[in-house]
Formats: sequence, structure tokens, C-alpha cells
Amino acid sequence: MQATSYTYDPETRSGSVLLDDGTPLPFDAAAFDAGGLRLLRPGQRVRIDVEGEGDARRIVLITLQTL
Repeated sequence: MQATSYTYDPETRSGSVLLDDGTPLPFDAAAFDAGGLRLLRPGQRVRIDVEGEGDARRIVLITLQTL
């Protein structure tokens, strides 16, 4: 699934993305570390892997979207 980086805190390595329908979805340090990223800027297109549904949905991996 693709999304757009919305917030990122380098100290906690957590933040949030906006799904293409505008829904915000937070991610934690584990999801950030799983993708091997070192930095994330607001507005960057990202690829995310999620698990769960509804309120239990969470990001388990976040990487940069490449063409």
C-alpha cells in the first residue's frame, strides 16, 4: 500500500502517514526500523505494510516508494 509521510520525530523514530484517502495512520519505531530508513521528510511517498483491521490496523513496515 502507498501513503504520504505526514509527521516524523527523529528522536522517537515514529510518526504518521496519510493514506491516499486522507486517513492518518501512525507508525512506531519498530515499523520505521524494519524498513531500514534513516530519515523521513513530510511529503515523501512511502510504501507501507499493515496488519490488522479497523482500529487495530497498524503499520509494520515503512519504506520509501521507488518507481
